Order: sequence, then C-alpha cells, then structure tokens
Amino acid sequence: MEVTVLGIAQDGGYPQVGCLKDCCAKARDDPTLSRMPVSLGLKGTDGSTHMIEASRMMSEQFGLWSSLGNLDWPPSSFSLTHAHLGHIDGLGLLGREVMGLSGIKVHCSESMSALIQKTPSWEIMIDQGVIELVIWNSTGPFEPSEGCGFTITPIPVPHRSELSDNHALIIRGGTRSLLFMPDQDSWSETLVGDVDILQWLRQMDIDIALIDGTFWDYSEISNRDVTEIPHPTVTETLRRLGIKGDKDPEIHFTHLNHTNPLFDERSLQSEKLVSMGWEICKEGSVFYL
Repeated sequence: MEVTVLGIAQDGGYPQVGCLKDCCAKARDDPTLSRMPVSLGLKGTDGSTHMIEASRMMSEQFGLWSSLGNLDWPPSSFSLTHAHLGHIDGLGLLGREVMGLSGIKVHCSESMSALIQKTPSWEIMIDQGVIELVIWNSTGPFEPSEGCGFTITPIPVPHRSELSDNHALIIRGGTRSLLFMPDQDSWSETLVGDVDILQWLRQMDIDIALIDGTFWDYSEISNRDVTEIPHPTVTETLRRLGIKGDKDPEIHFTHLNHTNPLFDERSLQSEKLVSMGWEICKEGSVFYL
C-alpha cells in the first residue's frame, strides 16, 4: 500500500495568515514555497483511498495526490488524530455545501466523536448521512475498510486536550510500518518508562516515523507564551536522537510552524538535521509499506 504526504505545515499552513515577517513574505512572493497543513493520503492494495486528517486545503491536497497517479475519489474514510484547527477544519467540505457525499466513515476517538456530535455544523452531517462516525479502540488496530490491505493503530499521545484527546497513528502494510505523530506536548510525557526515542520506535516495530517538528527552537516564538502551545523543539529531539545509525528507522520532521527555518532546505538548520542522517518531510513523498 502507499502513503502519500499531502501536507507538512502546522495548522495555519505556510505562509500563515497574519504573519508579516520575512519567513512568510518569501512564500507569498513565490507560491512554490507554500505548504499545506499536515495530512496523509493512503491507497490500499485494493485501490481504495483514505485520508488522515481533514484539512480545509483538501482540494489542493487532492490535486497534489491525483497528480501522482489515478485515484478513487471520494476517499472511503478519514481518520482524525485530534480536534485542533488544521486537522479537522475541512470536515464540512464533505457536506451538501461542497461535495455532497454520503456514507463516509470517519474513524476517531470517543472524545473526538463526542465533539463532532455536539458541534451543530458537523452534527447535521451525521443526521444527513454524510459521515458515519466509527469509534476506534485506542489500543487495537483496525482496517479503515474491508480488504484495504493495511491497518491503523491509534496510540494515545499527550497534547493539549481542551477539545479532544490526541493520538498518533501507526499504519502497517504488508512489509513495513509508518508512525504519524504530528503533535505532542513533550517527549517526557510521550515516552513510557526509561526508554529513548529510538527504543520506543523499535518497541512498536516502526520503520518510518513522521514526527512533530513544529519549532526548531523557542526563539521563533518570542512573542508567545510557549506554555500555550507546547511542542518539543527539533533541537531537543535531535539531542535525544544523536546521529542516525544503520539500523535506525527513518525519521522525517513534519507539522512545521511558519517560522521554522526547516522550510528552507538551504538553511544551516536544515543542513545540520540532514547531516545527522534524519530528514525533513516533503509534500508529495510516497512511502510504500
């Protein structure tokens, strides 16, 4: 099965509305630099299609995805990690005002389901048969659709829970597995027991990990209280990881804030990360599992 990266930016995208700094001015001057909020497109062995996250930029994401090969549209299912803006704000596009779909399965946690059911603009989509909520078991794998040839396993991960809880997702195909973890509060809360990041990934048998790279360091957000938007910085993660070994899994940093210098592949920060053997997630990349 195939996993296609359909977005690598934090919820606000890149450039971000309201940002007048040089970082976003560059992307406004050169649209080829713009990036979409995090999302994945999954293509099963049976040809079925599925999306991780429901971004407001779904149209552009589908355009990118379809440019890489023929696709069944609409997707058979969506899986949502949590309720923050860029991960769920496109859900309404499935309804009568835009695509007018029906019977789309939305896999999510119990708390996410409760939020959707009590939000009027989404609740009506359930009543109209646009979406069908499927609550997952937070520790067990599920097939997004019968015969798709892969499973998704949700893993609870601490992250601001003012709207819903948060999960990372393990996608297992026939030969390899991929972890999608765009958001977390801190490594100290995510890691269980006396293990480091690489041990944790090995325990879950992960071959490829797309992990939270929101901020390079906190100097990017000197005008904000970092306790309001907790994420481990890339500099901390690199300290924990060290140099990549031959048998270590691939790690790609994603969910980049608009201020993150990793958007510029020629930046010193990007060069340092790559020199250590790790990677920056790229829109349009395809992983075969």
